[in-house]
Amino acid sequence: MDLNPPAGENYAHPNICFFHVLFKAAALAFYILSALFFDSFVIIFVVTVLLAALDFWLVKNVSGRILVGLRWWNEINEEGESVWKFECLDQESLARINKKDSWLFWWTLYLTAVLWLFLGIFSLIRFQADYLLVVGVCLTLSIANIVGFTKCRKGM
Repeated sequence: MDLNPPAGENYAHPNICFFHVLFKAAALAFYILSALFFDSFVIIFVVTVLLAALDFWLVKNVSGRILVGLRWWNEINEEGESVWKFECLDQESLARINKKDSWLFWWTLYLTAVLWLFLGIFSLIRFQADYLLVVGVCLTLSIANIVGFTKCRKGM
């Protein structure tokens, strides 16, 4: 993966890109800054997890499909086993995916998980088990999207 976005190309879906980044940034910013404004762990937990859940849903159902042409979901079959399902655009359509949109999608997907991991380590060092729970939920949602889209991209 290239560290810099492709030059000379505009975002094909700027609104989707905006919201793709917005909920990730909002969840992280609220979690980090909330201690300055709220004494209630419940408010911090609920709002942060709600923002992370909105991000999870948006990435899984909207921005993944539009920005990179991938979609995944999980079903339970008749035997009670978990089955991953993947959808991918055909090769011709994938070749037309905007490089800048794709770059933004993948980098923010991975960067968000790294930031949640860093915040989790920070909570662990400070012996804040309750805040570690918030980070754990958010990190789990981020990793679920990473695993789903990575498997989908590799055609598993």
